[in-house]
Amino acid sequence: MVVCGDDGLAHRLAAELRGVYGEQVTLVVPPSVGRVRQPVVGRARAASAALLDRFNAAVNRTGNGDAGGLGRELEAAEPTEDVLAEAGVDRAAALALVYDDDETNIRAALTARRLNPRLRLVLRLYNRRLGQHIEALLDQSAALAAGDGRPAGPDGVEASTTVLSDADTAAPALAATALVGTSKVVQTDGLLLRAVERQPPRAGEVADPGLCTLALLSATSNDPAGADGSEGSGEQGPQLLPDAAAVEAATGRGTVVLEQVSYSGPPLPAGRAAVPPFASLFSRRLRWSLFGLAACVVALAVALMLLTGDHPLHATYVTLLDLFAINEPAHNKDSGEQVLQLLSGFVGLLLLPVLLAAVLEALGTFRSASSLRKPPRGLGGHVVLLGLGKIGTRVLTRLREMDIPVVCVEGDPEARGMATARRLRVPVVLGDVTQEGVLEAAKIHRAHSLLALTSVDTTNLEAVLYGRSVRPDLRVVLRLYDDDFATAVYRTLRGAHPGALTRSRSVTHLAAPAFAGAMTGRQILGAIPVERRVLLFAAVRVAGHPQLEGKTVGEAFRAGAWRVLALEVPGEGRDGAGTGAGAGAERGRESRLVWELPDTYVLRGEDRVVLAATRTGLAELLGRRARQRAGL
Repeated sequence: MVVCGDDGLAHRLAAELRGVYGEQVTLVVPPSVGRVRQPVVGRARAASAALLDRFNAAVNRTGNGDAGGLGRELEAAEPTEDVLAEAGVDRAAALALVYDDDETNIRAALTARRLNPRLRLVLRLYNRRLGQHIEALLDQSAALAAGDGRPAGPDGVEASTTVLSDADTAAPALAATALVGTSKVVQTDGLLLRAVERQPPRAGEVADPGLCTLALLSATSNDPAGADGSEGSGEQGPQLLPDAAAVEAATGRGTVVLEQVSYSGPPLPAGRAAVPPFASLFSRRLRWSLFGLAACVVALAVALMLLTGDHPLHATYVTLLDLFAINEPAHNKDSGEQVLQLLSGFVGLLLLPVLLAAVLEALGTFRSASSLRKPPRGLGGHVVLLGLGKIGTRVLTRLREMDIPVVCVEGDPEARGMATARRLRVPVVLGDVTQEGVLEAAKIHRAHSLLALTSVDTTNLEAVLYGRSVRPDLRVVLRLYDDDFATAVYRTLRGAHPGALTRSRSVTHLAAPAFAGAMTGRQILGAIPVERRVLLFAAVRVAGHPQLEGKTVGEAFRAGAWRVLALEVPGEGRDGAGTGAGAGAERGRESRLVWELPDTYVLRGEDRVVLAATRTGLAELLGRRARQRAGL
């Protein structure tokens, strides 16, 4: 397998493929990244212009824990055709293009598809709509090259192209972590998987399993001296996919359960700014002025009708003519009509400034609707979101879909997410979060939680420390580039503030499992973080997997490894398998998912199921190591 990238996701993905799946990986990185491990985001892609046009010779290396020579690294500034050929794309099973630039990934994908039409491609694209079109284009090219109209990978797995976004993968986890009692959500093509974290049951009680229990939380999750719920926590750490006996014995431990499964509604409309209601166009004083003038016109029309005996419509017409000063002077009329004409002209003079004020207020309202809003007075219980880059924008959209009040803080007025904030009418504070008074303007002292998602680790850490100094019990979530650094920060903050909830997250740690699963030919629906571990949801065809084929749902369950959650059957509705790799010719076929399968149901080879699996469990289920040993 070949991984090409220019940031931490490439290294994390290569380590995932080597350590968890046991794959042979060639990592292609820019020269500056290949030599020095950068601690923060924002590194230069090349040292000079000369390095951009130069391809260094391949260097075989063995990474940390990669015993047996499972990987090598190539240094190249760009994934050109020569670089991809040197990396062995023509012989590879899969290629992951995870550069931070969408254009670079698309250009390399088109080149790789020409070099190897049957290559499984995984692309990192932020633009989701463009990703759908590129995915269809590359799949069609693979199908035509195969000659059978059905794209297939080199190992026979139905997989051609998968487009993923690290922002979309990590955003649900980051958004859910910031909210107490909010479920963790995995969503793809309308399919919504909702996992809820529940508090530990009381002594003598049994944890409610919901539809099924996905995980038992760490026994030391509330202990400042605990091992932080990572893989190194041992028996006291989180248990993924526990069996019934473990759930019954889990007194005093929280659980993550699958509580609800449904289809989500349509996404928020894109591109159109919200139109303010009519009443908000004019101030209250102006509305009363307009109402008073209308009452004067009615009174004058009634008076004219009573004085002359005219029809009400004609009396109103004459009054309006006098009001706009386009009627003939009442020289030959009686004194009553002359007085009414003068009063109508006076009301007309008053109408002119009122109409001008109405126009100016309406223009000001529309202008303010398209500009940034300020946090309203008295706001409280909201989420303060720092950073409107790729990750922050996706998290903001996710929070607003759940109707969570948000105040954003951004130092760059041209940031990617500013347009989204305007469209969603979210208050934004422009300023550097490290400067005094910026977080106060975002009402941090009355906030429910703080999400620090800028691209600079030190900025996130400084903002979180300052927020904790203002409110020691503030719920904080910070994005950190290095997962080891995130673990150290998490431990220290939890020890210093045992009464508050602290979470540190590495985006690459959350996104890498989904990218790795897609490279092995399985449609990864999403990932749910359980403390500092990851639980994957994948769509798998039963055929070719002896652990599933011919066995009942109960027999196929492997505690701590995988569990069958749903079965795809033909019928009305949308294809729950989603939009990713392997849909191929089945994309036009309507299907639906059946949940709560009985344990006695026997899985057949033609069945397609949705699994919850750990990273090592999914690797074991794929069985690629066994096939490689057998020479297949």
